[in-house]
Amino acid sequence: MGVRAVLGPVGRESTYRRWVYLIIGGALLVPYVFLASTLVSVASDRIPVWLIVALILVVMVAAIVVMSFIPAVRVIEGTAARELLGDAVPEHATRRVTSWPARWRTAVWAVSHLLIGGVVSGVTLALPPAVVSSFAVPFTGSFYLGEVSAPMPKGWAAAWIPALGVLSLLLLVHVVSWCGALFIRLAPALLGPTPDDELVALRRRAEQLAERNRLARELHDSVGHALSIVTVQAAAARRVLAADPAFVDKALGAIEESARSALEDLDHVLGLLREDRAPTAPQWTLDDLPGLLDRTRIAGVRVESTVEGEVSRLPAAVSREAYRIVQECLTNVLRHAGKVPVAVRLAVGQEELVLDIDNPLDGVGAPRPGGGRGLAGMRERVTVLRGQMTAGVDDGRWVVAVRIPLRSGVRDEELVGE
Repeated sequence: MGVRAVLGPVGRESTYRRWVYLIIGGALLVPYVFLASTLVSVASDRIPVWLIVALILVVMVAAIVVMSFIPAVRVIEGTAARELLGDAVPEHATRRVTSWPARWRTAVWAVSHLLIGGVVSGVTLALPPAVVSSFAVPFTGSFYLGEVSAPMPKGWAAAWIPALGVLSLLLLVHVVSWCGALFIRLAPALLGPTPDDELVALRRRAEQLAERNRLARELHDSVGHALSIVTVQAAAARRVLAADPAFVDKALGAIEESARSALEDLDHVLGLLREDRAPTAPQWTLDDLPGLLDRTRIAGVRVESTVEGEVSRLPAAVSREAYRIVQECLTNVLRHAGKVPVAVRLAVGQEELVLDIDNPLDGVGAPRPGGGRGLAGMRERVTVLRGQMTAGVDDGRWVVAVRIPLRSGVRDEELVGE
C-alpha cells in the first residue's frame, strides 16, 4: 500500500496531463515576464533587488488580470482545463461570461495557472539535467550544472547525491499531481457558474421542459386523434368490405383526410423542434371544429353539437387550445367508450368560453383520473389560459366541463404554434 502511494502518480496518465497543463501555464507566463522586466528595468537604477522582483511580480499579475478579462482568454483557459484536467472542470468554464464577479474569478484562475505553472515549468527544465549530473558525482567528485561546478566527495561517500536526485524527481511528480488536484478542486468555484448564471440556466431548463411538454401535447392530441379515427374506420371498412362498398369508400376518404391532417400537424411539430418557424404551419382553431366533428361522425360516433355566440371573435390562443381540448375529448370517447353519442356544447360569452362535452358510459368503466396523458394535457392547456376544468362521472355520463376566461393575460406566442 505504501509503495503504491509513493509510485502511484508515476504510472497515472492524469499526472502527465496535469503536467502538460502546468507547463502550458509556464509557457504563457513568458511574455508577461519579458513585459514586466522591460517596464521595471527602465526604473531599476538604485532600486534594491527585492523591490525589483516585487515590481516584476506586481506588473505580471496586473497584466495577466487585464488579459483574463478578454472573453476569448476565458474560453481558451476553460477548454484547456477541461481537456487536460478532466470532466471535473465544469462545462461552464468554456463559456464566455459578462458579469464582473465571474470575470474576477477567471482572473484568479488565470493568475494561479500561470504563476504555479511557471514555477513547475522552471523546476521541470532545471531538475532533469541536475539529476543526470548527480550520477557523475561519485566518479568525478564534482557537481556540474551548466558552467557552474561545486566540489563533492567521491566514491560511496557521495552515493546519497544520485539517490537525492531520483527522490527529487519523484517529489516533482507528486507536486505536479497535487497542483493538478488543487486546480480541479478550485475549478467549480473559479470557473463554475455564478448564482446568477445558475438562475438563468434553471430558467432556460424550465423553458425547455415547458416546450417539450407543449410539443408532447400537440403530438398526443393531433396524431393520437387521427390514429384513433383511422383505427376505427379501417376496422369498420374491413367488416363491410363486400357488403357496403359505398361506406367503405366513405371510410377510406375519412382515413385519408385524418392521415393528411396528422401529417400536417406532425410536420408542424417537427418544424418547431428544428426551430423552423414556417408561416404555413397548421393553426387549427374552433373555426375548423365542423371538420373535426364530421370526421368523428364518419367514424361512427353520433355527435350533437351546439355553438352559441361568435367563435370568430375568440382570441387566437383560446380558440386553438379549445379546439385541441374538443379533439382530445372525442379521441377519449373513441378509445374508452366506443361509438356512443357525444354532446358538445360551446358557448362564447362576454367574459369566458364555456365548453361542455359529455357521453354515456353505457357500462364502460370511467377513465381513471390522471390515468393517462389526455386529461393531464387538457388540464395543462386550461391552466395556462387561467381557466378551470372538471372531469368525472355525473349521473351515468362522463362529463368534461371547461371554463376559459377570454382575457387570460397569456401572450399568444406562449402557446401552441408560435
